[in-house]
Amino acid sequence: MYTSDEYGVLNNYATEPQMYLAVYPSPEQQRRYAFIGAIATLFVTSLLLIALSVS
Repeated sequence: MYTSDEYGVLNNYATEPQMYLAVYPSPEQQRRYAFIGAIATLFVTSLLLIALSVS
């Protein structure tokens, strides 16, 4: 989408979307985030331990 200023110069910058406030996650989402974080921590820890044991 192109717009022009009062001198006729084209302005092809992206239009900014409407801003909105973030919604705090529900307790269910918080539990899910904690569970995914725990799984990711276990995965990375196991990868590090396997790498150390192989080397």
